Amino acid sequence: MNTARLTLDPRRRVAPVPRRLFGSFVEHLGRCVYTGIYEPGHPTADADGFRADVLALVRELGVTTVRYPGGNFVSSYRWEDGVGPVDERPARLDLAWHSLETNAFGLDEFMRWVGKAGVDPIMAVNLGTRGTAEAVDLLEYANHRGGSHLADQRRDNGAVDPYGIKLWCLGNEMDGPWQVGQRSATEYGRLAAQTAKAMRRFDPDLELVACGSSHLGMPTFGSWERDVLTEAYDDVDLISLHAYYQPVDDDLASFLASAEDMDRYIDAVTAIADSVGAIRRSTKKIMIAFDEWNVWYQSAAPSTPPSGEDWPVAPPLLEDHYSVADAVVVGGLLISLLRHSDRVSAACQAQLVNVIAPIMTEVGGSAWRQTIFHPFARTARHAQGTVLDVLREGSTTTTGRYGEIDAVDAVSTWDDTTGEMTVFLVNRALETPAEVTIDVAGAQVSDIIECVTVGGTDLHAKNTADGPDHAAPRSNGTARGADASVQLTLPPASWTMLRLRATDTTP
Repeated sequence: MNTARLTLDPRRRVAPVPRRLFGSFVEHLGRCVYTGIYEPGHPTADADGFRADVLALVRELGVTTVRYPGGNFVSSYRWEDGVGPVDERPARLDLAWHSLETNAFGLDEFMRWVGKAGVDPIMAVNLGTRGTAEAVDLLEYANHRGGSHLADQRRDNGAVDPYGIKLWCLGNEMDGPWQVGQRSATEYGRLAAQTAKAMRRFDPDLELVACGSSHLGMPTFGSWERDVLTEAYDDVDLISLHAYYQPVDDDLASFLASAEDMDRYIDAVTAIADSVGAIRRSTKKIMIAFDEWNVWYQSAAPSTPPSGEDWPVAPPLLEDHYSVADAVVVGGLLISLLRHSDRVSAACQAQLVNVIAPIMTEVGGSAWRQTIFHPFARTARHAQGTVLDVLREGSTTTTGRYGEIDAVDAVSTWDDTTGEMTVFLVNRALETPAEVTIDVAGAQVSDIIECVTVGGTDLHAKNTADGPDHAAPRSNGTARGADASVQLTLPPASWTMLRLRATDTTP
């Protein structure tokens, strides 16, 4: 039995929980849009063609924002193709995913969908094959009240009120050789700054995201962030991070500890951004948009796009079927994001439906929750109030990639208004349970509201259309204690959420 001791103190506050931390991502990729969120003719489809069963699951998931329309797709996308009468929209070749884009679903459909889903939009502009003028045109179409050509076009297309989109991504992964329109850091930084300046002439209060490195392993990582921010520091508000995780060489111990990599990534980019700010003698802080993250089996066959003369419409792509182990990793990554809530102000799990997604659908059939749905939904629902700085000590576990690390990782939130303290924990030891003692300094626990666990049994179990609840959270009855101390047992390789009713007794 491993042991861990956590100390929680309502006075040791990191930052308010950013509600945009629980964002998602819809890209025109595979079946994310077509037969995912949008399937006219489906038994549950509404008048707009949106699947009501998927909308219900999106609301249950607790998503707060959705980034659109890409992703790699955006770097050769013409937004004008996706507005106006559907039967007049042109079909185009999607160079990112070697597919045929019908444009039956575009900006206006997306904005109607986010309204029904109850989420806020994050819009990406094409800085791959297009530039400043097209970005400003899109902004005018989306956000101007009327009286101009593009705003009146939106009104004619049925959206009388402006969309009021506030958060905009200036391109996507512009350092990547796979990206249509790849640029050097200096080229991209200057274009991002120029585009940001133009967009702010329309609305100075927009929030703008510059592209960071596509992942931590890029050969230009670090220098890319430095050079982009040297050009665009005064003109942008956030810089993006992207990271995907999968087991490497069957090293499941390192996979369960993927949050170690995310922690280091966030800390590194924060340091680089602050160094650029220091050189500029700026008091401004560049925040982080971790606007793509998830488990993704990139070497698996479903991640291989079509090729040659084959340009199918919405082919099945990146349709990973997630295991219990994947759910534990996702829970750990959410812990990392919460732990850095003082600098990570937005994040998007990629993606929402079918494509490396928590929600899966059958064409014309059912929709169901994947294993990774559950830690996301529970965290989004119960991480409320303020993130607390958790002091950890205890047993370690050995990983091939990260060496000796804490066996138990954890973060906590404290809600002053409800008196609820929630603790999210991962036991990263593959075979050894952990006995955890939680010292609640400065608070008095009166009640254990709930304790649920994912994992600790068959790490390879998956949910399916026929068995959608094979790997659902189960009650953890080991939680006990009150007043200033609570104890619980974590099964090996597991994610757990513990909810406590507490009273702040700090002076």
